Amino acid sequence: MSNLDKIDERLIELLHDIPLTKRPFKEISKSLDITEKKVISRIKKLINEGKIRRFGGLIAHRAIGITANAMCMWKVSEDKVEEIGKIMVSFDEVTHCYERKNPWGYNVFTMVHGYEKKECKEVIERISQATGIVDYSIMFSDRELKKV
Repeated sequence: MSNLDKIDERLIELLHDIPLTKRPFKEISKSLDITEKKVISRIKKLINEGKIRRFGGLIAHRAIGITANAMCMWKVSEDKVEEIGKIMVSFDEVTHCYERKNPWGYNVFTMVHGYEKKECKEVIERISQATGIVDYSIMFSDRELKKV
């Protein structure tokens, strides 16, 4: 990693699997042989410098029962992609929204998670109503092969 000292390099590695404890940064500080306060200040510095772009938790959807995962492909006119995309991402159930070129003509893709397929379909119908986009196709995941 460029422009990082050894402690920052190791800190970033440790942040990939934060301990589930009351004071996770205290646990990380022990591995780095620095104070908890120093760990927190280094994380803030890395965020401010843009070396860490995002800091958050990942949910294992299937492990908590969210097994209906729908990738919805939408045909959106090129001049409306930005406007329509903003509406789509305003739905809490949408976790990903991409613009992509492909041979089928769909150019906007959203990922919707739910406990049942019916729930995902209802969300997608609400998105369709909110955006006016009626040309879409839904693909549900059968199983998860890899998630990083």
